[in-house]
Order: sequence, then C-alpha cells, then structure tokens
Amino acid sequence: MFWLKSAGFGMNVSMDRRSFIGTGGAAAGLLWAGCKTTPSAKKPKINILFIMDDQHRGDCIGAAGADWLKTPNLDRLANEGVLFNRSYSSMPSCLPARAAVLTGLRPWNHGLLSFLTIPNQYKVEYPQLFTDAGYRTHVAGKNHFYGAKHGFQTCEVEEIDKRLRPDGLYRDDYMRWMQLNHPDKDPKGGAPSFTDHRGNRAWPYEEEVHPTTWTAERAKAFLREYDGDAPWFLKFSCHRPHPPFDAPKRLIDFYKAQDLPEPVVGEWAEEQYGECRGSIYNSPSSGIGHYSDEEIHDSRAAYYAAITYVDEKIGEVLQVLEERGELENTLILFTSDHGDMMGDHHLWRKVYPYESSAHVPMIIRWPDGLRIGMPRGQKLDHLVELRDIMPTFLDAAGIPVPPNLDGDSMLKILRNPACAWREVLDLEHGAQYFAEQAYVALTDQRYKYIYHTQSGEQELFDLKADPHETKNITDPALLEPWRRRMIAFLEERGEEWVKDGELVVQPRRIRYGPNFAKQMVKPADAECEVRFNKPEEPPALAEYVKRLDAVNPYVASDPDAQRPE
Repeated sequence: MFWLKSAGFGMNVSMDRRSFIGTGGAAAGLLWAGCKTTPSAKKPKINILFIMDDQHRGDCIGAAGADWLKTPNLDRLANEGVLFNRSYSSMPSCLPARAAVLTGLRPWNHGLLSFLTIPNQYKVEYPQLFTDAGYRTHVAGKNHFYGAKHGFQTCEVEEIDKRLRPDGLYRDDYMRWMQLNHPDKDPKGGAPSFTDHRGNRAWPYEEEVHPTTWTAERAKAFLREYDGDAPWFLKFSCHRPHPPFDAPKRLIDFYKAQDLPEPVVGEWAEEQYGECRGSIYNSPSSGIGHYSDEEIHDSRAAYYAAITYVDEKIGEVLQVLEERGELENTLILFTSDHGDMMGDHHLWRKVYPYESSAHVPMIIRWPDGLRIGMPRGQKLDHLVELRDIMPTFLDAAGIPVPPNLDGDSMLKILRNPACAWREVLDLEHGAQYFAEQAYVALTDQRYKYIYHTQSGEQELFDLKADPHETKNITDPALLEPWRRRMIAFLEERGEEWVKDGELVVQPRRIRYGPNFAKQMVKPADAECEVRFNKPEEPPALAEYVKRLDAVNPYVASDPDAQRPE
C-alpha cells in the first residue's frame, strides 16, 4: 500500500464525488469515458504515469538523504525503482525546462533561452507521438503550455491563469471550478504573489479545495473512470512546491517546529552578494535576498510542507493505480522542472546553474514486463537531464524515437549500467533577474564549470570535495582545461560566441536562440534567426511571438514575471 499521509500528519480526506466535480467539472468524467482512442496496428502495452511537480530541489527527498523531510511515497518509488543522483534541468526555469521535456532537445536546440513562451507547436512533441501511437493521453494539473494542448487529447489544468472566457468564467479549469462551486473563496488562497518566498502562509480554506488536492482528484478520476481499450499516458502535474508556500497548517506547523538545515553561503557568494542588504534586490520576489533568520526558517519550513503535501497526493494517486491492478503494467517517472535556491548563497528562486537550482529529482519505477535486469532500489550517478524523459517514455512504449533528439532513453542505463552514456552535460540560461545570471555551464561526474556570458566571469566547483559549491576554484591548472572544453562546445555557434579561439562576451540578453524559429511550426514567412534582445525579426515572427506572450498568463497578467525587456 502507498501512504496516503505522512506519519504524524494524519488527515483523512473523504470527498463526495458529486460535490467535488460540481458544476465546473460535471462533464469531466465524460472526457475519458467517451473518448476512445484508435489503437495503432501494433498496440502498445505499457501505461505511462508521468508525475511532475514544480520547483522541487533534487536534494529534497528523503531517499536522497533529506532525513528531516517526510516523503514516504517518493521514497517508496525510489526503493522500488531507481533514483538518479546526478539529474539536472539544463535550463532551470519553468518554460524552458518544460520545452526540454516536450521536445527531447537541449536548450540551444529548442531555442527557448529565457523565461518566455513555448510556441504553439514544436515540429516534434512527445504527447502527439503517444496519441498517434494509440495511447489515451490526458493531463491533470500544470501543463504550462498556452494556446494548444501540444498533442494531449484532453487537459484539466491548474495554471494560475487569470484570464476570463467570453462567458465570464475562468479559462483555468481549477479556477473555474472554484468560481462555480466556491464563489466565496479566492482561487489563489489570498496569496500575495506567486514569486514571493516571504508570502508563505497556510492555506486558509478546507484542504479539499486546495489546488494540489484538486489536481490529485482529477488524476484519480481519470484512473478510475477511463474504460477504453488503449493504454494510457497520464501526466499528473502539481504546481507546488512553487510559491506560494501554502500547504495546510498542520504541515507548516510541523516543519516550523523542527531544527531545519540553514542555507549554505559560499565564500564567493558572500563576496558577490554580501552587500545586497537593503538594495533593490531585497524585494519579496527578487532572485537575491537577505532575509531575517526567522523569515528564512519559516520559508524553508513552508517549502518542505508543500513538498510533503504533494507527496501525500502522489500516494493517493498511486493507491488508485494499485487498487485497479495497473501498478505492475505502468512505468512511473517522477521529476520536477527545476529546483529553488531557498537562500543558498543569498539567492532565491530558480534560473541559476548551482545545484540547489539546477539539480532536480529523477525517479523511475518500471513494471516487470519491461524486463529490466537492474536490482531495484539503486542510486545511480549517470548524468541525466529533462531532455532524456521523452526518449525514455517512447522506449518504454515501443514507439520509434525520432532522429536528432539530444536526449537518450534512461532505460538503456537500467538495462546495462555500463552502456555508453554522456560524460559531460551542458546547462544554459539567458539573463533573467540581472545580467550576471546569463551563463553556459558544463558538468561531468566531478566538476562544474560556469561561464557567465555577459560578464566573462568564470567559476569552477569540485562537486565531489565541495558538493554545496562553496569554494570557487581559481587554480589555472584546473580552470584552463575546462575553459578550453567550453570553447570547443560553443564553437558550433559561430563568431558571436567564439572568435580567434577565445570566448566572446555577449553584449545583450538572449531571448530566443536561432533554433527557436527552426523547431517550431510557424507562419511560412517567419524564417529567420533570432539572436539578441534587439532581434532582427521579420514582422510575421515578431507578431507570432507577441501573440504567444499575450496568452501566457505569467507574461500577460503577472507583474512579478520579470521577463527581460
């Protein structure tokens, strides 16, 4: 049995299905009961359960060593599958990370190089491949795609989308459900901001109407009510532990009473950010902040509470899977789009190349039918990344993997840990909160080299001797080989990146890379290369990007989006 609640936190959630679905979701059950998928000629057999949350650090799982954190359901998945110790989000912010999952491509190749907007359609996307192969495809929760389903047959989304339909109802399924069934309650729980780490406070209403509960209930309903013959692909995707940190009071109170780990601050970070106190960066939604010890403790407590609450809901979904006898016919993969600095090195939020931001959980539990020879419960050190999720799913389902993907199937590792696998992984991000953030990074099993593209500064960390990245290595004997490796990596981009055998400092923020236009399905006259923040875009592409931004609620409605201008 999967745990429905963490020990000591007990609360039994019982919900009348009619009251839960209510007016806003009365037709929801028909989404899957009446939507038949035409099986392919060779019907695939394995179901896929893709569990994803948002802003979940890779070190914040009990099985990963966080003995202060209660995650019994994720721990069980790790014990019955594998946990990857060196799993990354190569572009650790929401939309670019999800573009990697969607396409199987590294950042430079999918072209979304900052927190902007995924196109309405990439040329190759995994949901469409599964739908075309005869799978019944559904999303419950956060997709973070705007303007299209990207190949999923049905979606019930919780996106914090504040836009209204012509009938005055919210487009967002969760917010519309709240609007119709609980009009006296704020769908955002009264949260001051979705980027404010100090805005943490307990969810003010019943747990039954929390967005994490709603998302889990929709996933459970799909599993209980789908009666088609085709195998299914379910994406169960929670918005939390992304702020607001609004878990139930019982969980926040539990963690506030604990002696929690304090932020780690490196020597380099103290020198670089130690004087930021009282500066403009000290705003609630800033990527830098010097908060009081009490604020830091309470923010971390509420963050851990959000993780535990997500874990409880994962347990409920897995129990339904088990009750229906489908656990042993389902591949389960859990990950997150990026982590959160949570005060480490005086930094908050995401984007950064440091472990707290870029290292994400990656757990795979496989059914016996896949004939994986590896013993369960292993912890592996192979370098894996979000781009590897798409080919892993396709491999498990027996669907041909498209050529030219940057990712590879992680099942290869499970079948043969000595298989040929990448030795170096690239990470990248354009400037988001301030120019110094722009970087390209490389990491192997031991070192991480970071080149800050708009300043020319470089950092090197020994992750084996210094896993928290507190000491920036300046020894030329160690630094220079990594710099040469970065030069070799960036040479393919041309003289804007490497000239006369040396790295070039970039003059402006990068928004979209040249491959953004090449990878997306777009207007015929939109051929171009989009490079810097002063893009030489033909009118068709410029207007297309403008339309994308207009339907992205983070850009269109959220003043805290902080997108580059």
